[in-house]
Amino acid sequence: MKKFDIKPQTTFQTKSNTTLTSTTLKGESMKKSQPESTKKYAFGKFISAALAGAFAGTLASAFAINLASAYAIQEVPSISKRVNPMTENNAVYSYNDVIQNATHAVVNISTQKKITNQNINPMFNDPFFQQFFGDMYNQIPKDRIERSLGSGVIVSSDGYIITNDHVIDGADKIIVTLPNDPTEYTASLVGTDKEGDIAVIRINKTNLPFIKFADSSDVKIGDIVFAIGNPFGVGESVTQGIVSATNKNIQINAFENFIQTDASINPGNSGGALIDSRGALIGMNTAILSRSGGNHGIGFAIPSNMVREVADALVKSGKIQRGYLGVGTQDISQNLRGNYGNHKGAVVVNIDPKSPAKDAGLLVWDLITAVNGKPIKNSADLRNAIGSLKPKEKAALSVLRDGKIQAITITLAERKDPNNEPVKIPESGAESSALKGMRVEPISPQIRQRYQIPDDIQGVIITNIAENSLAQEAGFAQGDIIAQVEDIEIKDTSDFTRALNKYKDKNKRFLVYSSEGIKTIVAK
Repeated sequence: MKKFDIKPQTTFQTKSNTTLTSTTLKGESMKKSQPESTKKYAFGKFISAALAGAFAGTLASAFAINLASAYAIQEVPSISKRVNPMTENNAVYSYNDVIQNATHAVVNISTQKKITNQNINPMFNDPFFQQFFGDMYNQIPKDRIERSLGSGVIVSSDGYIITNDHVIDGADKIIVTLPNDPTEYTASLVGTDKEGDIAVIRINKTNLPFIKFADSSDVKIGDIVFAIGNPFGVGESVTQGIVSATNKNIQINAFENFIQTDASINPGNSGGALIDSRGALIGMNTAILSRSGGNHGIGFAIPSNMVREVADALVKSGKIQRGYLGVGTQDISQNLRGNYGNHKGAVVVNIDPKSPAKDAGLLVWDLITAVNGKPIKNSADLRNAIGSLKPKEKAALSVLRDGKIQAITITLAERKDPNNEPVKIPESGAESSALKGMRVEPISPQIRQRYQIPDDIQGVIITNIAENSLAQEAGFAQGDIIAQVEDIEIKDTSDFTRALNKYKDKNKRFLVYSSEGIKTIVAK
């Protein structure tokens, strides 16, 4: 919403083009004297009253004009002509050449994941049952292959392709098809960054067309952009729009500063290219904001600078290493505004006792305003700035404390990815523990958004079940959410570990949310 600020002016323009200029009125001291006659006194009194009335009227009129003219809608000149962008009758305005070069570098990615049927009745494994029913037993689906579609962008001629982590996450097989080529190439996974939702894969093919990167820090609101991908599996598709906003934080990834666009980004576009009018990559299509699942003109792309930084690290080492400061922060709320004046930054509200921040002397309610000279506007800026630095790298912080800016230099530690930290199941004294073969992880914002898990459901999610394991036989399945163990509500992995330790070697009830509804599993 725009705000119109009414400011005092010294010159006022009226509709009749009469210009009034404010003047300073100087009062002169008047000596008191006896009137020569009552008539003169009365006349003087009349003149004084008249002058006073006129002066008051002038002030009132000027004040009224001041208020009226302070709010004045300005109009642009009327349209006198319309211009055709093309002066030749046999020519059309087109971006075909630019788009065509870019589409050659955008590929289709399909994944396959083996899903084991968890609902087969145990009696189906009985030899008598199999012998009696014969072929009917063989027709019961035991396993199925789950397939999904996405897009990717070739970034080098020797087969390196960038895409979203959520496109290939958990896939047993990644298949890539090139534009206008029915050949299917099996891709190998180079590395992933779950916190940034970026992945790099590679196919065994050379002399491939590839896309060139633009500097995403140069992107401006209003720039014309094109989204290229494979929506709904119908083949390569291009949509046009503009840059609607930059540096957007929608809290689906730990590290994000999305480019927002109204170019249509539909299912299957994830991992595709967002290019400028030159055909250069400015972002990787990642998410949409929608209630129905379709495009509403609010799409988000990871900036090319972030994609390039992560891709370079994944290609070189297979993993991404980020700096760790060790603070929890919040944005400046309205009730804190008075404490920090007009300063912007991230307010420190928590400090890890074993962190570089603690060692350097950072305090709760410090306001971090800059990192290495780069201004920090909010918590997301700080998270991205620290995350772009490497472990053991020095970070020069500007900190507002007690109304004064202080300079603090900190050597960063290495950030651990909480999404990749599985819960260690406590060892049981019995070899028959039903938890063996099961891996659980916290429900990250990315997982919640990807699997459309409602906000009111808390717990840990089962990300892997070993085939034919005791955990599988007990009824646990991949994708299940464990919300409670006996009397302990599970909100994160620490709660889950605490519950397992409390009821170690005992039969315990697990409250589980699954694709089939809510169920209770009793296991040891």
